[in-house]
Amino acid sequence: QVQLVESGGGLVQPGGSLRLSCAASGSTFSINAMAWFRQALGEQRKFVAVISTGGATNYAASVKGRFTISRDNAKNTVYLQMNSLKYEDTAMYFCNIPEGNYWGQGTQVTVSS
Repeated sequence: QVQLVESGGGLVQPGGSLRLSCAASGSTFSINAMAWFRQALGEQRKFVAVISTGGATNYAASVKGRFTISRDNAKNTVYLQMNSLKYEDTAMYFCNIPEGNYWGQGTQVTVSS
């Protein structure tokens, strides 16, 4: 079993930045890829970004060029640096480990003036 705990969400103005963190604990030896998803109110959960153990990344088109996913394997932590935030980035952000389908509890990001 793997437990995921996200942090770093909050209220930010349009154009601002936030950095989300997700710390994994438990059977972390089994972790390969780590990902971020988001879910806006009334919408389905959507893919944001993923990073492999070796650092290969992939992004949703809506965030490419603004968001950066990274990880610290020694700390079993994945990060999401979010820049140039827009109103439409407002959502609950969830950390995910695809293998085993583990999810964190989410952290809220609200972009508002």
